[in-house]
Amino acid sequence: MESFAQIAWLVPLFPLLAFLVLLAAGRQWKEGGAYVGIIATLASFVVSALVFAERLGEGAEDYTWNSLEWLKLGDYSLSMGYEINNLNALMLLVVSLVSLLVNVYSKGYMHGDERISVFYSYVALFTFAMLGVVMSENLLELYIFWELVGLGSFLLIGFWYFKPEAKAAAKKAFIMTRIGDVGLFLAILLLFWHMPGHALDFSSIHNAFAEGKISGGTATLIALLIFVGAVGKSGQFPLHTWLPDAMEGPTPISALIHAATMVAAGVYLVARTFDIFQASPAALDTVAYVGGFTAIFAATIGVAQNDIKRVLAYSTVSQLGYMMMALGVSATVSAGMFHLFTHAFFKALLFLGAGSVIHAVHTQNIQEMGGLSSKMKVTTWTFAIGTLALSGIPPFSGFWSKDAILSEAYHGGRYGLFAVGLIAAFFTAFYMSRLFFLVFTGKPRGEHHAHAHESPAVMTVPLVVLAVLAVITGFLMTPFNGWFGEWLTGHAGEEHGAALVMLLSTVVGLLGIGLGYLMYVKRSFSPDAIPNGAPWLHRLVERKYYIDELYGAVIVKPLKGIGFVLTLFDRYVVDGVVRLCASVVTGLGKAGSRVQDGQVQTYGLVTLLGLVVLTLVFVGRRFWNVW
Repeated sequence: MESFAQIAWLVPLFPLLAFLVLLAAGRQWKEGGAYVGIIATLASFVVSALVFAERLGEGAEDYTWNSLEWLKLGDYSLSMGYEINNLNALMLLVVSLVSLLVNVYSKGYMHGDERISVFYSYVALFTFAMLGVVMSENLLELYIFWELVGLGSFLLIGFWYFKPEAKAAAKKAFIMTRIGDVGLFLAILLLFWHMPGHALDFSSIHNAFAEGKISGGTATLIALLIFVGAVGKSGQFPLHTWLPDAMEGPTPISALIHAATMVAAGVYLVARTFDIFQASPAALDTVAYVGGFTAIFAATIGVAQNDIKRVLAYSTVSQLGYMMMALGVSATVSAGMFHLFTHAFFKALLFLGAGSVIHAVHTQNIQEMGGLSSKMKVTTWTFAIGTLALSGIPPFSGFWSKDAILSEAYHGGRYGLFAVGLIAAFFTAFYMSRLFFLVFTGKPRGEHHAHAHESPAVMTVPLVVLAVLAVITGFLMTPFNGWFGEWLTGHAGEEHGAALVMLLSTVVGLLGIGLGYLMYVKRSFSPDAIPNGAPWLHRLVERKYYIDELYGAVIVKPLKGIGFVLTLFDRYVVDGVVRLCASVVTGLGKAGSRVQDGQVQTYGLVTLLGLVVLTLVFVGRRFWNVW
């Protein structure tokens, strides 16, 4: 065997086989289905790790296999296959590893659920689709897996379909991400029209845009439409509202979707098609400013939420904004992808830690928690590591990846975006310290703590693994070691103003944590100071700036009104005409049946009357002619 890349097609195959097996078995296997899912994702992770390890060696060449002819129209043919390079090898490792840990964790979290085998079949389908997105050799193939990811997320978010909130969240996620997908589909159509030979494979796209064969307004339009697709999947403003509502799904799914898979797909898409964006400075600026606004917008919302999973959900939206901002301000994809890489581990850790807490106290309201550190030591320490990593405190991984993004903004002269990044970092540290102190310190504030205890090993072991990764992965790319960026892009990066950026990012992170400590532990400042002093401001942030209400008033209600009018038109005009025709025919039939009653006397009378009428007609005619 020449290369592990030649067997990389096995990576998505294992979850697909698990899905088919579990689908065929139905609910009969119950918790036995968990082992099928775990074994399948373990196999995918092993192959992904081998492929990734091979990419670390010097002289590793990109591998492409596209020998399967999929579509042929005249002289044009479109092939399906897969491609292995450093970017998607990294994503394969991250997706398969997080999926494996989520599968193991779910064995304990979903214990006792009668549909657990169905749950694992959905997870397998979702994992297969996400791995397909990562490995796709051309943009149309990616789009097919992209839509399949949306289907998988719909099934998982609405897994507990008997809950009205879960059904509504699943529909909302499906519809809002489809809005973004329309943009991606239009971008594919434009590329097909303008690409030499109608080629849609990524190598041809790279060559066409690198050589300037597509430029100007066309390149900008294609890039912006691709970004619309990324906005939908990655929860960027204004298509972000589905992502916090997706918390209605089981908590392991929150970790899977919001850490390294579905929401990262949008960032990966922009990175995968970065050549198109480089051909349009306007598109890059759009990515940067939308990302920066999303980062600070979601961070401010997170400070006023009381649902532990919603705090983390808005944190995800904010961090995805950071990644998009990094892609917009950088000359390469290294800073954005590095933050995606580190974020995958510490955000999965935080969501699974939140699941451990919910599993123990059976509530998601952080105002009803407190004092859990004495009963859940493993969860507490691992959650603390995730909190420090997300808050950007050295030496945890989040510090180094945020530092890379802020350094790019500072060095690029984007001082406004640099300031936005610092402010968002402050809010991030504050709401995460608020969450941690309310949940794990102080005295219990609810009635749910009497039987609280540490989660079983099947749930805590994944927490420990993710905590270790949240500590060590940041050292792959620091101001003193740029290995990650050089390996990913093939170009050595330079650090400018690193000391100042590191100092400022550390200070704002410590200020955020310090403020949280003073407010929720020492009580030097009352947590109710802002709600009491400026209730309108607190209400505005708590209600997420009324974006959902705005969409309801401007989009949902008018569309429902139009739908109601069209329903009336269909019911009383279209169906009315059909019913009228049916009534006329039925009436004629009934009239005919009454005449044809089988009575000889009636027939004779009708014949006589007919003869009289005919006589009158002919005689009357002759009379009038004579007259």
